[in-house]
This record gives sequence, structure tokens and C-alpha cells, in this order.
Amino acid sequence: ERERERERERERERERERSGIDTGPLREGGVGPAAYADAVSVYPAFAVDRLAMSGNALVRWNAVGQKAQHCFGRQALPMIWDFAESNPFASATGSIEAAIFHSRDPLASMAPPATGTAHHADAVSQRHSRHRVVSTDPPYYDNIGYGDLSDFFYVWLRHSLRPVFPDLFATLAVPKTEELVATPYRHGDRSKAEAFFLAGMEQAMRRVAEQAHPAQAVTIYYAFKQTETKSETPGIGNTGWETFLAALVRSGLTVSGTWPIRTEMRTRQVGMDTNALASSIVLVCRQRPADARPASWGELRKALQSALPPAVVELQKAGIAPVDLAQAAIGPGMAVFTRYAGVFDQDGQRVTVGQALALINEILDRTLVEQEGDFDADTRWALAWFTEHHFEESEYGIAETLSKAKNTSVEGLVEAGILESRGGRVRLLRPEELPEDWNPITDRRLTVWEMVHHLVRVLEAEGEAAAGQLLRRIGGRAETARALAHLLYALCDRQKRPAEARPYNALVLSWPELQKLAREEAGRRQSLL
Repeated sequence: ERERERERERERERERERSGIDTGPLREGGVGPAAYADAVSVYPAFAVDRLAMSGNALVRWNAVGQKAQHCFGRQALPMIWDFAESNPFASATGSIEAAIFHSRDPLASMAPPATGTAHHADAVSQRHSRHRVVSTDPPYYDNIGYGDLSDFFYVWLRHSLRPVFPDLFATLAVPKTEELVATPYRHGDRSKAEAFFLAGMEQAMRRVAEQAHPAQAVTIYYAFKQTETKSETPGIGNTGWETFLAALVRSGLTVSGTWPIRTEMRTRQVGMDTNALASSIVLVCRQRPADARPASWGELRKALQSALPPAVVELQKAGIAPVDLAQAAIGPGMAVFTRYAGVFDQDGQRVTVGQALALINEILDRTLVEQEGDFDADTRWALAWFTEHHFEESEYGIAETLSKAKNTSVEGLVEAGILESRGGRVRLLRPEELPEDWNPITDRRLTVWEMVHHLVRVLEAEGEAAAGQLLRRIGGRAETARALAHLLYALCDRQKRPAEARPYNALVLSWPELQKLAREEAGRRQSLL
């Protein structure tokens, strides 16, 4: 087969010579008809790859869109019991026509032609010129098998483009030996895989630190849930990001800030009916100053207690989703930790990134709990009850004892419309059980708890427009309601109750849009006066 391929290539070269074209093909940096044909051939190859996505036995049926859905709903190839067949010759999803359209459509939105160069190099060993602007999205430890997934597309591209790019498609499958991910099956066990990832990421980040322009920050994107923990050290932090941040610190970079950026679609398969991340967090990094001093564990704790609470408030005001808050809070926390040359405990041992992450999470939890001080007595009672019983019923006597501690009463909570009490049992009312005609303007015992759960009810039942109108009527106490939604999400997430956590996450995720709709409604009403 290889000999036949070489013979076909020699025949194409003879054909070029017979046609009088003396310019080399694209792979040789040539220009002219042959090079242009080589360049154009890339796009039909993309279309073939696109066609392969919807023309295989892992294609599922999209019942909502009534169409065949290509096999990549997430970064994996799932097993399915039955598959849908698309018609490649019809004018529909999964057709040749659609594949060609989606391959050429981005060209119209690209920037005007400009001179530029691109290099393919190993991030660990590359040596480009200094003073570059660096923005990167590094591998997520062991979360995604990029190389393995690439084989799905590589085999078809190789079949189409090997004559054009023989060096790029020299191997039968995608090279994976140097891929910077912690996959145990490639290295023998998890500890060796983690050591490989740490050493490689440290070296790659060191290259970035050495070559980055001193006047420009390095931006590093990450989107990986920080609350997953090592089994041998529960509560310390996520293995992937603990390892990545350790490499970052050891490379000489320091975190100077974070930018939450909404990058994830709500309708993506992995994000539907789950507490999936809604944002990517951009770590803004610079080289650590040469004169950075060491610090003690006590200094670190004091600095974090001062810097983290206001940073968390700013993240909440910016509309960061509760599901992303723990991850986003890593940034301001690590900004404090990495500004020191090293942090040492009372025994003189260097504090690890895992220990720093545990302290950041501890102060984050305390910050969310301390926000209770802005809540009314009824809401504080409801929050304490929810922590233990959620929406399940329990004994009246327990509720009465708790009400004395929170300076309220069971009768008052019933009057407030958030509690049901009968037969010696009490329970919090679920959002769908709350009265539909509730009006915060006329409520004589208004509570933050009511605001949040009526907003949840209206958002789920009637959508953002109706919820925006309700938010307008709530008025100046809206920010306190958002703080409670954040706190309730964190509580449910910590107690492994994803079904109860989801509505609070959805509410905060929709909050910027609800605020906009509330302002528009207020403006319309003002114009009518």
C-alpha cells in the first residue's frame, strides 16, 4: 500500500511537470495553481471528517430537533444501544451538503489576509523568541484524552491529505507518547502519570515565564471543577488543578488576578440537567518578582482573610454562577499564596498548593456563612432548618427550639408563608407550593427566603420575563436574595444534593438577564407616568 501511494505521488509530480507548472506544492511553500489546489483540498478533507461524525454507529437520535445527532455530545465516544442513520445525499443534518457548508462557513468571518506564521512544537521543549504575548488553554490533567479522540478524525484526514502533508501524516495514528496528560495506562500507574504531568507542565510554564513579554500578562484558561478530591487526602482539593497550580508556582509565575468568562453553552449535552460549569476562569499571571519574600502560615491566613471575602462579593456581583464560585475563588486566593517566595508552617516545612487550596476553601465557606448577617430572622431560621432537614418534615418541638435561638417563632414563620405546621410536624414549603399571587410590595412579613424561592418558582414555571418583573418588585433587597441563592447552592453541593442545588444555580446564572429585564420594565412604567 505504501509503495502504491508513493507511485501515485510520483505520477502527480510527473503530471505537474507535463502541465508546465514549475511551482512546488503547498507543503514546499510554493505558490501557483498546484499550491492553490493543495490548499483547497484541505477543506473537502474537513468536510469528510465532518461527515464521519454523523455517519457512524454511535450517532444518536435528537428527539427535540427530530434529526440524527453526531457522535460527539461530549469529549468521549459513548456506547449507545441503537443508532440513527443520516442520509448523506439529502439536504439535511448529516448530509454532504451540510458538511461542506460547515467547513467553509467560518471563512467568511475570518480576519482580512495578513502576514503571519504558525509553528507546531512541543510546549515543553520549544524555544521561540522572547517577548511574546502568551494566552493558553492547558491540558486538564486526565480529564480529556485529546490524542485518543484525535484518532477518530486523523485516520480520515490522513487518507485525504497525506500526499499534501506527508510529514504531518507520517504515522498511522496520532503520536501520544509526549502528550502532556496524566493517563495511568501510558505510564504504568497513577503516581508515575502524575509525576510526568507535573514535570512536563512545570517545564512548559517555565518556558512561558521566560519568554513572555514583561509588559504583558500571561493568560491561562481553566475550566475544571475544583471540588473533586483525592481519595487519600479528602478535602485538600482537585488532583488535576492542585498538580497544575503546583507546576505554575514552581515555574516562577505568580497569579495576579482572575477573569470569569462565560464560555459554556447551557444546551450542550454535558450541561443539560447537571451542575456543570458555566464559565472558564482565566488566570492572569506574571513573573514573580526576584525580591519576593517568604511568609509564615499565619501571615498567609491573615492575608487570605483580608483579601478573599471582598473578592468573593465582587465575583457574586459579576454574576458568576454558584457552580463556578469555588473554582473562581481559587484566583484571588492563589494571588495571595503565589506572591510569596514560599510559605512555611511552624515546623519550617514548605506549605503545599494542596494545603493552600484547603485554606482557600475554608475561608470561602466562612465568607458565605457570614453573609447570613444580612438576612432577616425568619430566613436565618429557614437556612438552619434547611441545613438539617431540607424540605422534609420533622418535629414541631425541634422547630420551636430553633426559633427561640433565631429570635422568631413557628407561628410567625407560618404567617410569613414559608412553613407548614400541623399535627406536631413542620416542614418548609417547596417553591412550587408557594402562592402564585404573591406580591413582595404588599407582603407584611417579607423574608429573603421567600424572595429566592418565589423567583425560583416563577423562573421555572414562567421563564425569565416573568421572573424579571418579580425582581423589579423586590427592588433594593435583590442583592441579598442573590447572596442567599449562592449560599443555598453551596450548601446543597456540599451535601451532595444536586437536584436541590440546580434551581439555585439556574437562578444566579439568569440573574444578569433578570436585572436587565427588570430595568426595562421599570423604564417602560416610568415612561407611562
